[in-house]
Amino acid sequence: MQYMKNLEHKHKKSLIFLTGFMGSGKSTIGPILANTLGFKYIDVDKYIEQKTNKRVEEIFSSEGEQAFRALERDALLELTELNNCVISLGGGAIANEENCQLVLKKAILVYLKLSLEEIMQRVQYRSDRPMLKDENGNKLSSNALKNRVLDLMIRREQFYARADVVITADNMSVGETVDEIMKNIHDMINEE
Repeated sequence: MQYMKNLEHKHKKSLIFLTGFMGSGKSTIGPILANTLGFKYIDVDKYIEQKTNKRVEEIFSSEGEQAFRALERDALLELTELNNCVISLGGGAIANEENCQLVLKKAILVYLKLSLEEIMQRVQYRSDRPMLKDENGNKLSSNALKNRVLDLMIRREQFYARADVVITADNMSVGETVDEIMKNIHDMINEE
């Protein structure tokens, strides 16, 4: 089920941000959507890695989540000034009021929504996600992982749900998801 939150977009925009929980397909969908629109594609985590010359995991383990969130905020301030781009956000990037408002003001925000079961299938074997590890950087047990994912999903949903477009992507192929996004953003996008 898909729906648009802000049917009356005051100003058409040429900047699209993809949000959603880790494993929702933002980094897969983003480049295809950008190509379809003739836009540039940027992944926020990769952008931060290039700027800092460190992997996200490294930043989390050596400097902590707060330091990473500050880098993420700086990246958002820079990236929201661009045009003709599709940008994939990290799962927690808009999970605070300041970042959420900034993105909603400057861009079309698309939320790729998945069920807990689908997220679990996609992330259970991932070892590169700092938020899915314990405080010592160890992989969580199956039960602890499910509790962590559920907790994060609940805390972030209030921000994700404010997106201009929400695509419930369970059981949708990549192509179907891109088509749904295109259909839903058509009247909001400035393709000059």
